[in-house]
Amino acid sequence: MGNCNEFFAVARSGKLKTLVLNHYTHGNFTNLIQNVVASPPVLFTACQNLAAAPFRPASLLDRFSIETTSRELRENRFDVEAYCVTLTPSSKTTSSPLVLPNLKLKVVIEAIRMVLEIVYDERFVTFCYGGRVGMGRHTAIRYLKNSIENPSWWFAVRFKPHRSSVSVIERKVKDVVFIDFIKRLFQCKALVIELGGDWLERGLPQECGLCTVLMNVYFDGFDKEIQEMRLRENRENRELDPKMIGSGLDSDVFYKPVKVYAVRYLDEIVVATSGSKMMATELRKGVVKSLELGLGLRVDKVNTAIHSAVSEKIEFLGMELQAVRPSVLRPPMSEKAIRARKKFLRQKEVRALELINARARNRRKLGLKIFSHVYKKIKQSDRFKFDYNIEDQVQKIFRSWADEVVQELLGNIDECQEWHRSLSAGDFLQLRHIRNQLPPELIDAYDKFQEQVDKHLNPIKARKAIEEEERREKHEEEQSYSKGTVEDLTKLCLKVEAPEILIRKVVKLVGFTNHMGRPRPIEFLVALEDADIIKWYAGIARRWLDYFCCCHNFKMVKTIVTYHLRFSCILTLAEKHESTKSEVIKHFSKDLKVYDMNGNHEVHFPTEREVKMMGDRNLSDPKPVDGTLSLVVVRLASDEPLSRCIAHFCDKTTTVFYRVHLLHNRLNVNPLDKEKWVQGMGLIHESLNHKCLPLCTDHVNDLYMGRITLQDIDFPYCVDVD
Repeated sequence: MGNCNEFFAVARSGKLKTLVLNHYTHGNFTNLIQNVVASPPVLFTACQNLAAAPFRPASLLDRFSIETTSRELRENRFDVEAYCVTLTPSSKTTSSPLVLPNLKLKVVIEAIRMVLEIVYDERFVTFCYGGRVGMGRHTAIRYLKNSIENPSWWFAVRFKPHRSSVSVIERKVKDVVFIDFIKRLFQCKALVIELGGDWLERGLPQECGLCTVLMNVYFDGFDKEIQEMRLRENRENRELDPKMIGSGLDSDVFYKPVKVYAVRYLDEIVVATSGSKMMATELRKGVVKSLELGLGLRVDKVNTAIHSAVSEKIEFLGMELQAVRPSVLRPPMSEKAIRARKKFLRQKEVRALELINARARNRRKLGLKIFSHVYKKIKQSDRFKFDYNIEDQVQKIFRSWADEVVQELLGNIDECQEWHRSLSAGDFLQLRHIRNQLPPELIDAYDKFQEQVDKHLNPIKARKAIEEEERREKHEEEQSYSKGTVEDLTKLCLKVEAPEILIRKVVKLVGFTNHMGRPRPIEFLVALEDADIIKWYAGIARRWLDYFCCCHNFKMVKTIVTYHLRFSCILTLAEKHESTKSEVIKHFSKDLKVYDMNGNHEVHFPTEREVKMMGDRNLSDPKPVDGTLSLVVVRLASDEPLSRCIAHFCDKTTTVFYRVHLLHNRLNVNPLDKEKWVQGMGLIHESLNHKCLPLCTDHVNDLYMGRITLQDIDFPYCVDVD
């Protein structure tokens, strides 16, 4: 490990891209395993990416040697099968065994992923999301909401369960050793890509980061065909030239060019068009033909049906999409809201007036005190003396007060009009026979004074400016209303909603609520510590909020988190301590505060204020809630011997054994039963049930809170404890 600093420098300086591109010759990449993947700096960077905690180079010493791994890869002696572990489920189930790579093989797989990402990422089309930096779920949803206009028909491609191969990659990378290594990963089932499944990008142990890159590579040819199809349709139905509209056509005509939109997130594909149903049918035929003949996939043609974008919802990324009018997304204010706003504005004006009056009152008091003090000093002594010169400061203060009073006076039109009337109306100096009898100096001074009065106090110009501003605002409001009305009649926007029925089904399935929809305790969580119970709920709550924050009905998710999950947690704590809900709230507070060893309180569950402030601002790739929702890790009652934490590259030996309990086994529910199980909910493999995981305190907390997933745990080192 003497070259750690050099490895860090290579990882941070971006030299990996240069290293990969140096092996690009004659239109193909060659010798990627021997010269790139086997490079110690690349393997060391892969270790950094997999680390579940801040990476320490010393944590590599007792696990494997980077130099030895590099030598095995260079000499093509790396035995993939030897570094795989097969976990067999219990005899009561019919699930197939689960093959998982150990940490050494995971590092090599991560290095291959890094190389493939550099080779292909810039070649992917713009509507390819998933498995890419900055191209996550929320970015895909944002593209749908901001880019798709006036969709009339659309369809989502559904696949039958099918395992893809590595044949497509051979067309791009002419590297026999590289392709052979990936084929061995597929053969020993350390790498599995199953289209139409519910475990991709879910943080489950049977998946790895290489799967997403390979899937994007697998669909790259299909994406290019869709891109060409979109460009062809857009060229044939381009927008009208503005000169043609101004010269021969009516300027009030609304022209909607026919466009084709497509979004793919891993194996989920949505294609929409603003054209006719016949056009959508032709698009569907072309897409299905390309997938079946070009990639050899099995498309579920029954569920890949064309839907009306206006009258039917379509499911994508676990959310529901529908085309609606702009007024549905931005409804006008109700009468109650308008009254509340007017009341707020009146209260705001009253508070501002009170502040002005209070400021004037305080200044008057302060001025009287200053004058009283000065008068007292003059009266007590022959002359006025100061220890230091304060004339400038006092003059500056009084001048600033006077300027503010004058500005306020000039800003009040009614006051100006009253002063103007008093200073100019009915004065005898306006009479001609009087003016002839007075000295010219007095007449000139009076005329100049009247000019200043008219200049500063005449409200005619100010009134005209205010009336002009009111007319302009009224005209803009009418224009905005007219434009909004026209858009509401001619434009369709995309509405994204969280599936309320499925979410409430999950809430009821797990046991957050009873059959009446009211919060209830969860009995199998009573075995956990108080802090672990709160963290289990907090992990689910925060993941749900992060995942659905881009939906228009996010308020429904907030209600479920704030009410159902929070009070289910409170009732579970009450069930454990055999107390009442009021006593639990009194002890933990409504925000479910817990205290650490030093007596400092920690808040893991999102507070009500945090939930209220959340919204459509998060554009990261959220981790789905399935990993936390589908299992519970319970601390063993017996004292087991100390062992190393099995989180990736964690060198702590002060661990505790936790037993894995899967949700569907606890509930005695068959996940294949669609009536009882929730559609689209990820499923943890049966072979992990009742396995014991030696974990340190930090990584148990991270697992509960969702900061790490099951992919960050080295399951080949889990144990069986009776």
